[in-house]
Amino acid sequence: MKSTRLHLIELLEENTEEYISGQELSRQLQISRTAVWKHMKELEKDGYIIHAVPKKGYQISKSPQKISANTIQWGLHTDWLGKEIIHKESVSSTQPIAHQLAMNGASHGTVVIADEQTKGKGRLERIWHSAANDGIWMSIILRPELQPNQAPQITLMAATVLADVIAKVTGIEPSIKWPNDLFVKGKKLAGILTEMQGEQDKVNYVILGIGMNVNQSKFPEAIASIATSLKLVTDKDWDIASIIQQLLVTFEESYAEFLANGFDAIKTKWEGYAYKIGETVTVKVHDRQWQAMILGIAEDGALRIINKDNSIQTLYSAEIGW
Repeated sequence: MKSTRLHLIELLEENTEEYISGQELSRQLQISRTAVWKHMKELEKDGYIIHAVPKKGYQISKSPQKISANTIQWGLHTDWLGKEIIHKESVSSTQPIAHQLAMNGASHGTVVIADEQTKGKGRLERIWHSAANDGIWMSIILRPELQPNQAPQITLMAATVLADVIAKVTGIEPSIKWPNDLFVKGKKLAGILTEMQGEQDKVNYVILGIGMNVNQSKFPEAIASIATSLKLVTDKDWDIASIIQQLLVTFEESYAEFLANGFDAIKTKWEGYAYKIGETVTVKVHDRQWQAMILGIAEDGALRIINKDNSIQTLYSAEIGW
């Protein structure tokens, strides 16, 4: 069931060219006119500019640029993804919050998003620099009806979603570095962290973490040579809420296709974006390191390489050199 606030946002969005009376909002929301007024005041706290005219009603004249559950849900046209959004100003990481919510029964499609992460993390517990208000730092709770060995395919599917959205929004085509990073012009722009809780034959839930650098104009010295942002690539600022909406809509569509038709179409799209496919790179597994050519990915999402002795190898865990 949608929340009263979400229903209110949808009603206001449908009436952006005209006023909608407090009486009509009260009738449709099944709350008092005083409660309608209180909801309007909460929207104003988020930065919405609302015109309230006696005998006419309410009309939103301007939406804020800041991130909140309201600004993301305003104009978000999804069936299930993002219907419940938990927004935090500053957290250590959105991942543990999403895990706790999932363990407490949070619904499929719940999104946790933060303005800042003080201890954002990526794959292999690496630190992800998550500056306040400059990027997308979010986790999505999923409850897929999949076997546990299929869960890693969600990471690869999500990478194609990010690539599609970046290409659509900016006109710049990124590369996907197996298994979870997106690169533009040889530098890291975004990453995905997928964590699963399940049993031998059942996935209880998956937490899909997404980090994307959007409006950073500089990075800490330690990562300045390897990281980039949409702003640095395009020389312009971007509306973060709008990009989040694009990600959620595109993800929901791709997720439905994946569940209905399997991994084949995702595999083809992923290989179309693949970083250094057909090129020789450094491959590292544990303490062993060698040169090999990237062939693509297998039907289950594992990395396929060809070694110098022409032997073909399938890897489920490896580091690919930049």
